[in-house]
Amino acid sequence: MPFAKENPVHSLIAGTTAGAVEAFITYPTEFVKTRSQFGGKRLAPIEIIRQTLKTKGVTGLYSGCSALVIGNSAKAGVRFVSYDHFKSMLADSEGKVSAPRSLVAGLGAGMMEAIFAVTPSETIKTKLIDDANRPNPQYRGLVHGTLSIVRQEGMLGIYRGLFPVMMRQGANSAVRFTTYSTLKQFVQGTARPGQTLPSAITFGIGAIAGLVTVYTTMPLDVVKTRMQSLEARSQYRNSFHCAYRIFTEEGIRRFWTGTTPRLARLVMSGGIVFTVYENIIKLLNPGSS
Repeated sequence: MPFAKENPVHSLIAGTTAGAVEAFITYPTEFVKTRSQFGGKRLAPIEIIRQTLKTKGVTGLYSGCSALVIGNSAKAGVRFVSYDHFKSMLADSEGKVSAPRSLVAGLGAGMMEAIFAVTPSETIKTKLIDDANRPNPQYRGLVHGTLSIVRQEGMLGIYRGLFPVMMRQGANSAVRFTTYSTLKQFVQGTARPGQTLPSAITFGIGAIAGLVTVYTTMPLDVVKTRMQSLEARSQYRNSFHCAYRIFTEEGIRRFWTGTTPRLARLVMSGGIVFTVYENIIKLLNPGSS
């Protein structure tokens, strides 16, 4: 399995650090993905980058970045602590966790991160990106934007899209952890007993896990983005109504809009997060494998 039972504090430190590093490095791809999923004219990723650089400069590609870095840090911390907890609960008498049980542990971890970290940060990030694309942006930054959203919509305003976020994060973590766990177990089975996997191998396994995650969960991500946009309240009654309108008005292919930038991000994300996490765990607990 990907991790031995860890000290929760170690998991939290390693997870939050890995999440922050990954979010900052990959943010431009998240910006492009989110922009491409809003309604209206479809734009290719390269065109979104070109227009943003022309009108906003390089900093435009980092609109809403602080919200995601903070949220991603919290998300990764919650994810790894939750996963280790659920995995230990589901382990058999020999301490092993089968692939189906790993799937359940990942699903539970995803639900926890959606509730406690992802939904608020993703909602704020999405609204900041949507607002930054307007001729006269109303939000002056993360703090002002967050306070404005809460003032205008209440606390429920930053929990808009909770259901699709829970579905997406649950599916994300279930698929990612199970893929990573299965591949790592296979690779370790071909290595010498007690041999530690090199960081390059860990990165590669994590990248493959990210690739699988993207294509299986993309529709949930598109619905999540639409439900968190500034126009969501006036256009969609709920997540199911949103999905129905996308399907009937824009076609099934729209559910995979933003796949390229999200693929770029999650492939890098999978590699970065698992590599940083495991290396920090090794520093904090030299005896871990």
